[in-house]
Amino acid sequence: MSESSEQWRVEFDAEAQPQAGPGQRIVDLSHVIRDGMVTFPGLPGPEIGEYLSREQSRERYAPGTEFSFSRISMLANTGTYVDSPFHRFAGGDDIAAVQLSRLADLDALVVRVVGAAERAIERGVFLPYDLTGRAVLIHTGWDRHFGTDRYGHGHPYLTAEAAAWLVEQRPALVGIDSLNIDDAADGTRPAHTALLEAGIPIVEHLRGLEQLPPYGFRFSAVPPAVQGMGSFPVRAYALVGDQR
Repeated sequence: MSESSEQWRVEFDAEAQPQAGPGQRIVDLSHVIRDGMVTFPGLPGPEIGEYLSREQSRERYAPGTEFSFSRISMLANTGTYVDSPFHRFAGGDDIAAVQLSRLADLDALVVRVVGAAERAIERGVFLPYDLTGRAVLIHTGWDRHFGTDRYGHGHPYLTAEAAAWLVEQRPALVGIDSLNIDDAADGTRPAHTALLEAGIPIVEHLRGLEQLPPYGFRFSAVPPAVQGMGSFPVRAYALVGDQR
C-alpha cells in the first residue's frame, strides 16, 4: 500500500468511528459469522474459504497486483438473520420482496424480560408500549450463551397469545436475542406463524440489546435482496442519540 493510500485509510477510519452525527452512536447488534460456527444446534455451520487466493490471482493481473476472491457456503439461518413470510408460507414474500420500510431506519423500542422467572414471554409484558409501526426488540439476555451448548437449550420464547397481540398492534418488525422466537420444542411454531402470516419480519439471534435505551433510537436489519430465500443473515444495528 502506498503512503498516500495509507494516509487516506487512516483519515477515513477516523471519520468512520461509531459516531453517526452530533450526539449519536451506532450499536452493532449482530453476531460475527465465522467458519464452522453453530447458530442452531444440529444445523450445519458455514464453510468460509477462498475461491481464488492472492497467490493464484497474480497470474491474472499486472506485476504487483493481487486480489482475494472468497467464497462461503452456509445455511441462510446463520448468525443474526431475518425471516421473511416465505420462510413459513410458500406464497409469502421472500427476502427480496420484503419492503425496505420494514427493515431499515425503523423507530424502535426494547422490551426487557431479562431475569424473568419463566421462559415464556407473555402478552402482558407488551401492554405498556405503543408498538404500531415500530421495531419491537425483545431483550432476554440469552445472547450471553451464544457459542456455547447452553444457548441451544431452555431459551426464552414468545407465547402464541403474545404473538397474536403483537399482530394486532401492527409493529414493523419483531426481533429477539434468543435461539428462537418460538419454543424450539413446539413444532407448530405459533409465533413464526402469526407474525409472518401478517407480513411482520422476524429477526433472531440479536445481541447487545443491553446497550440500547428503552426507546428513542432507530433500528436496521437489512439483508441482500436474494430471490427464493425465506431467511438471510443481516448486519443489525441501532442508531442511538438525537433523533431527526
